[in-house]
Amino acid sequence: MVSTAPKARPSYNCSKCPGYCCSYPIIPLNKRDLARLARYFGLSERAAKLKYTVPREDEEMTMRRKADEHFGRICQFFDTKKRNCTIYEARPLACRGYPEVPRCGYYEFLKFERKLQEDKELVAHSR
Repeated sequence: MVSTAPKARPSYNCSKCPGYCCSYPIIPLNKRDLARLARYFGLSERAAKLKYTVPREDEEMTMRRKADEHFGRICQFFDTKKRNCTIYEARPLACRGYPEVPRCGYYEFLKFERKLQEDKELVAHSR
């Protein structure tokens, strides 16, 4: 039976987030993600894999990371000044589907802290 209920709309605003999901230690990539990145940068898949991925734990391909003042390490394609993705059109499936639920826990936490501390620019981080 096909559900006719409307899908729950997300209740978060990524434009006001400092990129929490981009700081996850493992952002897995599949073969389609690799092909998308290769096309985006005009590289062969082999070159893209060498340049942009690294194996971690049980994952053959994960996004490389770089230093970040808020979270320590973050996705290599995250603009740490503007706090947004620089490859949004070519982002991997894991990023396309995030957060998979109608509410983002970090966004809810951030809204709460900003209200509590009366600071609309607060960026809560782990340091």
